Order: sequence, then structure tokens, then C-alpha cells
Amino acid sequence: MTYTHVQRVRILYKTILKLHRSLPNELQIIGTNYAREEFKRHKRCSRNEANIFMNEWTLGLRGPQTGTKKIGSALAPSALDQLRDDQIIQLYELKEESSRAKNTEGTAET
Repeated sequence: MTYTHVQRVRILYKTILKLHRSLPNELQIIGTNYAREEFKRHKRCSRNEANIFMNEWTLGLRGPQTGTKKIGSALAPSALDQLRDDQIIQLYELKEESSRAKNTEGTAET
């Protein structure tokens, strides 16, 4: 069965959201918000950009399964030096969003 581009995007998006359900709550919120914003940003991109976007997100789905393993680690300075400016901005936005989610969760518990 061959899917249209729109169908493939919807399947990918729904798959990502389903995978987020298995994450700890604070990471689920961050991941879902991040995915939602990324898909919105690329809604009207060129065909070439859409292919790159879909390929990158699909590759992410094939990555390691977290289960009960610790998630995340510090980036080495050499790894940061290899990032493009837009990737650094994206990393910073992710840091800010995670800080907001953590602060929101902390105030909800008190």
C-alpha cells in the first residue's frame, strides 16, 4: 500500500506521540510540545525540506529504546563545536522548554 505524503506525515506524528506516552511525565510534556512545534514549523516547507524533515524524524524512531535506562547525558564541548548555529538555537530552546516544564511541575507538587 502506498501512502500519500500527508498520510505519511500523520502516521509519523501519531507514532511519535504514542512513543511519548512511555516517557516520564516531564519528558513526555517536553517531547510532545517539541514535536508539535517542529511539525507546525515545517507545515509549509518545500518538498526538499519536507523529505529531509521526514527522514530525520524517521531515523529518530529507529534509535535506542529507553525503557528504564537513564535518559540524557552532557554534551562534550567538542560535540557543541560541531553544531550549526540553527542547531545551537534549537538546543537552547529545548533547554528553556525543559526548564519551564520542570519549574511548572515543581510548583504543581507543592
